Amino acid sequence: MASKLESSALSRKERLAQLKNLKRKQDETEETPDDNAGTSEEAVKDVTHSIGSVKLSGRNYDPETKAPKMGYVSAPTEGQETLEDQAARLAEEVRKKNEEEEKEAEKGKQFDLFTLQPKRPNWDLKRDVEVKLERLRPKTDAAIAKLIRERLKKKKEEAEKKGQKEGEGEGEDMGVVEGNLAELVKEREREQEEEREREKDES
Repeated sequence: MASKLESSALSRKERLAQLKNLKRKQDETEETPDDNAGTSEEAVKDVTHSIGSVKLSGRNYDPETKAPKMGYVSAPTEGQETLEDQAARLAEEVRKKNEEEEKEAEKGKQFDLFTLQPKRPNWDLKRDVEVKLERLRPKTDAAIAKLIRERLKKKKEEAEKKGQKEGEGEGEDMGVVEGNLAELVKEREREQEEEREREKDES
């Protein structure tokens, strides 16, 4: 490989030297045209012969323009689908899907005039009061539990006043107390659910 490169470099140098000599001889012939007419023609023939013997590969040489190719006439990936093309296609598909979803969301946001109901005038007041009531709920539950205990105490005291002995009917009293407590809790839960439903209906 190195010998081929060296030999091509040497042949190139020889051709350049011949061209220089030819140019010098042409300058001399212009000054004295009759002296060296025959030798200059021989030198030109030698140079053209050496240039013609060089084999040109078709990779970089364009025979139409008789000059080296300056660039690609068409892209090397023409007719092939590249990763860039696939990415651009996918991006376009995603963009179209997003636009369709936005249009559907806008359609869903549009109001139907027949199903619209006006809000009650105090809806904003209820919303503001709800925050304050949230803080009061534990205190309310504690107060309800206290009232229930007081009622149970009163019933127990009344039962004792009637003259019942402590040993008799104690199980029955406890059953009554537990039943009353369960009923009171259920009643309170029902009231809370009704309040929530009313608030939902109003809003």
